[in-house]
Amino acid sequence: MDIVERFINYTKINTTTSRENGAKGIMPSSPGQMKLAKLLVSELEALGMEDIILRENAIVTATLPANTDETIPVVSFFGHLDTSAEQTADTKAQRLPYNGGDLCLNPELNIYLRESEFPELKNYIGDDLIVTDGTSLLGADDKAALAAIMNALQFLISHPKIRHGEVKVGFVPDEEQGLRGAKAFDVSEFGADFGYTLDCCGIGEFVYENWNAGDAEIIFTGQSAHPMSAKGKLKNSLLMAHKFISMLPGGEAPEYTEGREGYYWVKQLQGNSARTVLKLDIRDFSEEGYHARKTFVRQLAESACALWGEGSVICQLSDRYANVFNSLQGEGHYPIDIALRAYQRCGITPTPVAMRGGYDGAVLSQKGLPCPNIFTGAHNFHSIYEYLPVRSLRAASDVVIAIIQETFNGFTTGNRES
Repeated sequence: MDIVERFINYTKINTTTSRENGAKGIMPSSPGQMKLAKLLVSELEALGMEDIILRENAIVTATLPANTDETIPVVSFFGHLDTSAEQTADTKAQRLPYNGGDLCLNPELNIYLRESEFPELKNYIGDDLIVTDGTSLLGADDKAALAAIMNALQFLISHPKIRHGEVKVGFVPDEEQGLRGAKAFDVSEFGADFGYTLDCCGIGEFVYENWNAGDAEIIFTGQSAHPMSAKGKLKNSLLMAHKFISMLPGGEAPEYTEGREGYYWVKQLQGNSARTVLKLDIRDFSEEGYHARKTFVRQLAESACALWGEGSVICQLSDRYANVFNSLQGEGHYPIDIALRAYQRCGITPTPVAMRGGYDGAVLSQKGLPCPNIFTGAHNFHSIYEYLPVRSLRAASDVVIAIIQETFNGFTTGNRES
């Protein structure tokens, strides 16, 4: 099956993640994810893959056996089944030639992919773009990954003279809701030594850094009173929360930062005069900076509590995921080296990107499976203007194949990684 046909078939299954069901602990949160998982299983079976397992939470794993007696580390590849909840309509994907300028997605609704808004389109003149009709997401996040991985498996199985070690694949649900599928993934059962997710970015981009990420929930307890007799009695928890927010560093918020600059994100504020709950996201690329930010929030809460009285402010801190780079230091650096060689093998200039977000590989790395992230080639994730250049999709699959080959080359007898 051609990779484009494969990808478009996947987009026909609505796998929009359900935040409502996710909040209830249901996984997969939407029935379409299980439907797509079953389709992938049938395709893996048709390819002749082994150890194919479909779990009740829609996690799929499978193995491509080694065709060599050499001792090679087991490499793995991951994609996620769900698409973002920003748009819930069914996808009507179409492949259109792009010759420059604005591209009409929907003449009836006058929806255009405009070069003035997305100047990187100029890089794809002469290519075909896979787009929607402007009424839904495309779902290249992350169905492009599924197509690229499956296409790579198909290629290797149809070219048995290409020697390789054991290869494993994993497809997980509900990445778009706090990486839930990766958190439920059993790395020890999987049996891989290292892996790669495919989840973001234009051709050439390569991610091996992301946030150290944590959450803060701060509970302000006040004292309600009727306004006719409130003097000296009313202790307004909403105002306490607002004063707390005003003491956060003003320029260290998402809207003021970029690159490797960390932040505090005031995410949610809910309550009344008696009780108010503030939720913050804490983000930093360095471990030292991350721990310093958590310490600052905790100490600020303690100072506020001392000011407003015992029990007036309670701060609860939790870790969400860590920077993948923490797991790729020293001897653990080899997944980066292999990927860089694979990009070069494919004639692609690698562009390292520090991801200002999280992805499944962050959780998998924390569990002991070092897992950088390679591109799918798509642009404008979570938007009706999401598009996927065909050459970039093919290139993503080529890089998967090249990583498998470079893993073999790097670890065979007489040519082992140092």
